[in-house]
Formats: sequence, C-alpha cells, structure tokens
Amino acid sequence: MTVLAIVGCQWGDEGKGKVTDYIMKDFDIVARYQGGSNAGHTVVHGDRKFRFHHIPSGILYREKTAVMGNGMVIDCDVLGDELAELKKNGFECGNLYVSERAHIVMPYHRLMDGLEEGAREDRIGTTRRGIGPCYTSKIERSGVRVCDLVGGADISRALDAAERRLKSFGGALDRREAEEYCERGRVLLAPYVRDTSLMLSEGMDEGKSVLLEGAQGTLLDVDHGTYPFVTSSATTTGNAATGCGIAPNRIDGVLGVAKAYTTRVGEGPFPTEDRGPEGKRLLERGAEYGTTTGRARRCGYLDMVILRYAKRINGLTALAVTKLDVLEGMDSVKVCVAYERDGRELKEMPVSLERCAPVYEELKGWERTFDGSLDPRAREYLGFIEDRARTKISIVSFGSRRDETIELKR
Repeated sequence: MTVLAIVGCQWGDEGKGKVTDYIMKDFDIVARYQGGSNAGHTVVHGDRKFRFHHIPSGILYREKTAVMGNGMVIDCDVLGDELAELKKNGFECGNLYVSERAHIVMPYHRLMDGLEEGAREDRIGTTRRGIGPCYTSKIERSGVRVCDLVGGADISRALDAAERRLKSFGGALDRREAEEYCERGRVLLAPYVRDTSLMLSEGMDEGKSVLLEGAQGTLLDVDHGTYPFVTSSATTTGNAATGCGIAPNRIDGVLGVAKAYTTRVGEGPFPTEDRGPEGKRLLERGAEYGTTTGRARRCGYLDMVILRYAKRINGLTALAVTKLDVLEGMDSVKVCVAYERDGRELKEMPVSLERCAPVYEELKGWERTFDGSLDPRAREYLGFIEDRARTKISIVSFGSRRDETIELKR
C-alpha cells in the first residue's frame, strides 16, 4: 500500500505510536498531520522508552523520512526538548522535516489556555498547552507560522491581537518573552524547514510509500467528536490529506487503532466508564496515565457503537487492536453493543452521549493472550469485534514492545 492513514477510533490514547513504530518498517516516509504537544505517543525501542509530543513515531527508523505537516501546531520549547532527548540517545534527526506552513504555539497561547479554561463554568479538561488558542489564532488569521519565524517576519500584528485577547481575560502580554521565544524557535527550526507538501508529493510520484500519522482520536475531532469535549483540530481521515498538503485521492487505505477496552482523559460523557473495581483494574493493569499530563485516564469497557462510528467517519479498511493483554484473567468481558436512552435503544452514534446507558453483551475471559499463538477465547473476542465493527483486524498488540505484536494474515 502506497499511502496509509492511521487514525484513533476512540478518545485518543489507543496506542497509535506503538502501531506506527511497528508498521513503519514497510514505509519510506511518515508524516503527522495535526495536533501539537497536547498529544503524546510512547514508543519502546529496545530497552529505551521514548515519549513523542510532536515528532512522528517513525523517527526511530534512521533511514526513513519523518515529516511534521502543515496541520500541526508547534511548541518550540517542547520540540527542542524532544530533539535533545533523541540526540542524547544517538538519533541525530537529520531525517526530520518541518512544514513551513505549520503554526507556532506562542507563550501567550499557553497563558490564554489557562485563563480561558479557568473562566469556564463547565471545564473541558484542556491540557493548558496552548493548543486551542493557537488554532484560534490560526482561524482568525492572527497566527505565527514557521515560515514567519525562520524568515524573520514582523509579527507585531499577531502580538497586538494577542494583547487584546489577553486583556479580555484579565491577562497581560509579555512582548519581550514572545520575541525571545521567537528567536529560540528560529534557531531551532531553521535546519528542518521545507515545503513538505511538495516533498511528499514528489516522493509519492517516485513510488515512495507514506504513512500518515494522526494524534488523538475520532471522538476528539472538532467536527465529529463529543463536542464541546474535543480537541481543536480535525483528527479524522478527512484531515490527513489537508494536514499534510496532499490530494485526498492519494490515500489508499485507513488503519484504525482501538484499545481492547475504552479510555478517555478529561471531561465529558463516557457511557461505558466503570468507576468501580473493574475500572480500577483496567487503570492499573493498562498503566493508563497520560503521556503528556500524567493524568489518570478514565477506564471502561469496549464500545462497539463508537467503533462502528469510527469506521463510517474514517472509511476504515482495517483495524489494529491494542492492549489485548490487559483483559487477561477476567472471568468475563463486557462489550457495549448499543445504548439505551429515554426508553429507546440506539445502535448508531447520537450527536450527544448525554444520558446514554450501555447495553452489554458478555464474552468469556481468558488467562493468557499469547503463548506461541493467540488464546482461542481471545480470538473469539477479536472475532466479535470484527463482526460488530464490520471491519477486519489486521494487527493485534499485547504489550509495548515491537515483538509483542502479531499480524493476522487473511
């Protein structure tokens, strides 16, 4: 497959980083198409664990090309820390390229994020990394792009807009801080900046294969997610082309990534959430703590209504199921197959999940997921997912290492 998009099928944290790292062996280029440092991908490479917030997970293949697309928003300080950590571990990152059209998360965006979240009566649960305010600046046409930093453009218009907005929340703009940040960013980014849209198109014309890596998940999409408890970018397949600057008809397939159960971070409705012993068990066995914030994730059972929705919205051609091992040792495993709301059964995703109660089916549990082959009951569980999601599973992950992965041949 020449161009494959990877999308999350739940509320993010599905293990896309591990899946990207695993299948990158079959691709020449990896390009991330949206989000910023509010996303975190954890990849285990040998005995080392890497946490990426901006850089595509495929960067660990030195001979491959990694691209940060125009749909991303970049925090120069966080990116600088990521690059320093990689270089300390022997990765020089000469294979990394950054779109000249990507937007910059400025220090005042972080300040705005905290002020705006603090002023809300109903908290969204933002990471306060400045992502939402940065995308707001982009849409209202007062943003700062990578090309502006590297080219030394006059950003006074952007600073004036930020000052007005901060004043409305009782904050104040520190112009000197912004100018010093821009200088650091210019020095940091200059070696990596390219017209990555052209680079990707030329690479595809030459027959190179491309993996498009997304952050967050379908239910955090600003259009199709559980609004307003969403991120500030489009996380679904439709943005994979826009966020990298390639034509939509260049995408040949879409791999959806889903946990064998469900988690979410932040506020908002979560029909299958278990706040009792089973939810706590999933939290601890799955080490469900955010890569970016360290916050404990809310945990619950697998939701097939959500997976069917993700299949429809993204046009999934295959599924990767992660963390199957976390379910080991359970006598039975619940799966949500529909919702009940106000006396009606809903089998398809409603516009709001408020008052939706899960309708469960139970499957038999298993003791050990993989011991030379998949446990028969684990296979039954996967078969149930395939049947209800109407999508074939091509990859199963049962641990954090590359070798704790199997491909299901058809």
